[in-house]
Amino acid sequence: MSIFRLEDIRKMSEEERKGELESLWSDLMRERGVIATGGAPENPGRVGEIRRTIARIKTIDSEIKREGDTGR
Repeated sequence: MSIFRLEDIRKMSEEERKGELESLWSDLMRERGVIATGGAPENPGRVGEIRRTIARIKTIDSEIKREGDTGR
């Protein structure tokens, strides 16, 4: 799983974005579980990167939805 740039996310289909979002959520829950049990994550900055990537995907989805709504 990698961190995506905006242009990479925009090129994805809706199904690809949905799949990546689910994958990112599971990665985030896994990382948070490690932290909650008192463990140290392999890369502490990864949690923030995952959260930002989730936000990017949701933002792109919202932009696409708004474009569709205004095209009436």
